[in-house]
Amino acid sequence: MLSLTVAAVVFGVVFLAELPDKTALAGLMLGTRYRASYVFAGVAAAFLVHVVLAVAAGSVLTLLPHRLVQGLVGVLFLIGAAVLLLKKDEEEDEEVRKPADQSFWKVAGSGFTLILVAEFGDLTQIMTANLAARYDDPLSVGLGAVLALWAVAALGILGGRTLMKYVPLRLVTRVAALLMLGLAAFSLYEAVA
Repeated sequence: MLSLTVAAVVFGVVFLAELPDKTALAGLMLGTRYRASYVFAGVAAAFLVHVVLAVAAGSVLTLLPHRLVQGLVGVLFLIGAAVLLLKKDEEEDEEVRKPADQSFWKVAGSGFTLILVAEFGDLTQIMTANLAARYDDPLSVGLGAVLALWAVAALGILGGRTLMKYVPLRLVTRVAALLMLGLAAFSLYEAVA
């Protein structure tokens, strides 16, 4: 059964964690060079693959004892929060080679490959697995995560430069870290209670 509450929580956490990541910047870079719809198709497909893998991994965690899973999820959220809080602000200077032509398959394939490789084992993929284990609701977690990742990709492709003028990247990172700290505290509390 689909839980809109779980999907909304997952959307918020994953969206805030992914926004300051390299994906928005890669999407912005690709979107300025190529047709936005072609880029989005490739990026969206790559994120769908990542979410399916993360939710499957999180679902396997639900087979373990509840207290052990809650403790593990809490520790992983703490690690995620620490990564966000300790991460230095860095500029992405990576150049993406232009495909020989601008056909749908070349552009979408470039976006798919870039995101598939760059995001494998990324913080948001690990967070999605944690959330799948936490809520034991793979459909709601998967829907929330994929919609959040698609929203970040769309923002990056269509208007990332404008958004970053009004919302400092550091603020977004801090809010995401605070949300993860809250989830970590709640999970660890459930593990020992």
